[in-house]
Amino acid sequence: MAWNEPGGGNNKPKDPWGGGDQGPPDLDEALKKLQDKLGGLFGGGGSRKSGGSPGSGGISGALLAVIAAGALLVWGLMGFYQIDQQERAVVLRFGKYLDTVQPGLQWNPPLIDEVIKVNTTKVRAVSFREIMLTRDENIVEVKLSVQYVIDDPTKFVLQVLEPETSLQHATQSALRHVVGGTSMDMVLTGGRAQIAVEVNQRLQDYLNLYQTGILVSKVTVDDSKPPSQVQAAFDDVIKAREDEERLKNEAQAYANGIVPEARGGAQRVLEEAMAYKEQVIANAEGEAERFNKLLTEYLKAPEVTRERLYLDAMQAWLSNNSKVMVDVEGGNNMMYLPLDKLGVKSTGPAVRDVTIDSSNIRELTNAVTEQLRRDAAAAGTRRGGR
Repeated sequence: MAWNEPGGGNNKPKDPWGGGDQGPPDLDEALKKLQDKLGGLFGGGGSRKSGGSPGSGGISGALLAVIAAGALLVWGLMGFYQIDQQERAVVLRFGKYLDTVQPGLQWNPPLIDEVIKVNTTKVRAVSFREIMLTRDENIVEVKLSVQYVIDDPTKFVLQVLEPETSLQHATQSALRHVVGGTSMDMVLTGGRAQIAVEVNQRLQDYLNLYQTGILVSKVTVDDSKPPSQVQAAFDDVIKAREDEERLKNEAQAYANGIVPEARGGAQRVLEEAMAYKEQVIANAEGEAERFNKLLTEYLKAPEVTRERLYLDAMQAWLSNNSKVMVDVEGGNNMMYLPLDKLGVKSTGPAVRDVTIDSSNIRELTNAVTEQLRRDAAAAGTRRGGR
C-alpha cells in the first residue's frame, strides 16, 4: 500500500504498519521479531519458556552458528590453490614433510598444511669473480658464471637451510681447486673450456653430497686475467708470445717456400744426371757401332776408306783452327800459312754456318802442294846460280 493512499479519516494518509494515527514503528520491536524468526530457524524458539528475557538465548546461538558457518566456509575456500606446469609444491603438515604436489588444482587444509611452491624448470644463473693462485704460484682473476635448475624440490626446501648460499660456497671451492692445479698460461689462454668442464663436474659432486636438489646445467668461464697491479707486465708477456708465434709462422712459411724449391732443384739435377748418363751411354754405343761398321767397310776397301778418313779428319781439324803450320819436305824452314777462310774459331753464328766441302779441301791441298814445289824449285835454282 502506498504511503499516500487514502483510507484514513479526514483524508489522512494510511499508516503502512497499521498503526492508525500512531507514529513511526518501534525499532526494538522489529529487531525482536527478526530474532524470533532466526531463533525458530536454528532451534532457539523455546528460550522464552525458560523464564529468561525473551529471545536472549536465540540471539547468542544464531550468531555463533552464523559466524561458525562463515568461518568454516572461508577456511575451506582458503585451502584451494593452483600449481602451474613448471612448478612443484612441497606440503608440510605441522612443519613435517607430507607430500610433493604435482601441477593442477589442489586443496590442503589451511593453517594446518604449509605449501611451498618451487619452480623446477626456470634456469637460474649466478656469477662469481675470484682472485686465486695457480699451480705455478701466479695470481689470476677469474670470472665464472653458473647456470642451474632445481632438480629435487623436496631436498631444495628441506635438506639445506640456504641452498643458494651453499651453491656459492661450493662453486668457490671447486673453482679454487681446479685453478690451483692449472698453470697460468692455461687459465689465461686456451684452457678455459677445460677448466669450465672440471669445475662443473666437481661442483655437481659437491651439491649431490650436500643434497641441495640443485642440478648444474652449464658452467662458463667468462673472463680470466691477471690482477690490475701486474697488467702491464702481463701485456708485455702476451706481446712477446705473439711476436714469437708470428716469427714461427714466418719461418714456417719461408721453409714451405724454400724446401719444395730445393727438392725440385735436387730432382732436376738428378734428372739431368740421368739424362747425361743415358746420353754418354748412347754416344758410346753409337761410336762403337759406327767403328764396327767402319771396320767392315775398311776391310772391303782399305784405300778408299783410308782416304775418306783422312779427309774427314782434316775437315774436322781445319774447321776448328784459324791457322795452319806446314812443314816443307826437303827444306830447312817451316812455312806459316794463315787459312782464315778454311775456318775461323769464333762464337758468332756466321762462323758456325761455314761448311767446307771435301772437294774444296782436296783442290786447296793440291794447290798448296804445287806452290810449295815451285818455291822449292826456284830456291834450288837460285842456289845453283850462285
